[in-house]
Amino acid sequence: MSAKQVKVTLKKSIHGQLANIAQSVRGLGLRKRHQTVSVGDTPENRGLIRKARHLLSVSEG
Repeated sequence: MSAKQVKVTLKKSIHGQLANIAQSVRGLGLRKRHQTVSVGDTPENRGLIRKARHLLSVSEG
């Protein structure tokens, strides 16, 4: 059984953001603007996404 995945894209820079927001973005594996990563749809990752939702774009898949 494969886990459900979500695609997360960093739309805005983390420069100037609070440290905990920047760390949440880094925790998702995002380093540069317009980079897209696929992460598991887990409560932990959803929490990281929710913390930085103003910087990210999320799609199913």
